[in-house]
Amino acid sequence: MKRHPSFPLLLLLALVSWTGLARAAEVVVWHGYRASERAALERVVAAYNAAQPPSGVQVKLLAIPSDAFTDKISATLSRGVGPDVFVFPQDRLGGWVEGGGLLEPLDFFLDPSVRQRYVPGTLEAMTYRGSVYALPLNFKVITLIYNKKLMPKPPRSTGEMLSLCKALRAGTKDKDRVCLAYPYSDFYYHAALMHAFGGRVFDPGPRVRLDAPENVKSLELLLKWVAQPGLVPAEPSTALVTSLFNEGKAAMVFSGPWFIGEIAPGIDYGLALLPTVDEAGGKPLTPWMTVEGVGISSHSQHKDAAYDFVRYLTGPEGAHVMALQGRQNPALARVYDEPAITSDPVLSAIRKQAEVSLPMPNLPEMTMVWSPATSAMNAVLHRVATPRAALDEAQKAVQKDVAGLRRGAKGTPESPPAKAP
Repeated sequence: MKRHPSFPLLLLLALVSWTGLARAAEVVVWHGYRASERAALERVVAAYNAAQPPSGVQVKLLAIPSDAFTDKISATLSRGVGPDVFVFPQDRLGGWVEGGGLLEPLDFFLDPSVRQRYVPGTLEAMTYRGSVYALPLNFKVITLIYNKKLMPKPPRSTGEMLSLCKALRAGTKDKDRVCLAYPYSDFYYHAALMHAFGGRVFDPGPRVRLDAPENVKSLELLLKWVAQPGLVPAEPSTALVTSLFNEGKAAMVFSGPWFIGEIAPGIDYGLALLPTVDEAGGKPLTPWMTVEGVGISSHSQHKDAAYDFVRYLTGPEGAHVMALQGRQNPALARVYDEPAITSDPVLSAIRKQAEVSLPMPNLPEMTMVWSPATSAMNAVLHRVATPRAALDEAQKAVQKDVAGLRRGAKGTPESPPAKAP
């Protein structure tokens, strides 16, 4: 067969065109990071892209405002569009799985070495009904942050805490000074005390258990703390907590890594494990662990390439950068063996507290808990209701909403308030 004289040129053009298309293929990643976290993620992506062959798929980042992020994910992925990969908080997982299969299950991709490489509890947070839907990227927990000038040695128990606070109070004439500051009316912060008593939000099933007797005991102890002069502020708020600590009017706070960036220059502070609770038989204050994961859209056309990047980002290459530049606590366990991270007082302290924490529930029903639980906390602290009565009322409210959710009458649950910046 006689070929057209221009056949070689046409073949070359076709090959160039095909190569250009291959190079143009992208894995689009959405995130809500800002400042150092964004810069760190951009650095990880640049390193990943540089390591790919000329015809390899390239990763493209798109920053979405954090206050609109989860709603935008829900809206776009439900229409079959949006990113290939996205970073999201664990509390959205159950709702997205139940609400239409927006996430690709990753069990097919996972081998034992990947399953075993993360800090305990973090992969569990990205697991729903036995399937893994994202790889954990980072975690946050509340811990004890103290002013070394006011309290050189942090308390190991609530008994020690009360004794130290009594001595601190006796040694000052400043009526505005308190010993411990934290947003104790916020259910997210109170959960640490609730868990010390064996309290919980759900029993297996899941079955709502806000009215559990252990939860009642935790609120009764909180009322005793509030009643003690100079122990905690009368009207707690995150802004007040920051102000008190920075002005030297609070010896310690219960807060997370997001608080570190708010500490004023010149404050000599330290981090330590939350104390054990003598009134709960010596069990430790056990905060919720909140986890951010990296998931893949079920509509992605590049699932294999997307998983390759997800594994890279949550592996040693990504974890090192996200820790030292992004100031995150990576979910990858082995990164804490690095001297630069082991010697970092913040990263190492948060890692230790993670060993005494519980993953926040990722059930769709959890989105129904926040408002009734907050109402119960306020009712108790303002002496409008007893702990038992307030929690009974919250239990009924959540049960009603959950029943509606399970009947499909409520549609997709609304996003809960952001709990861990």
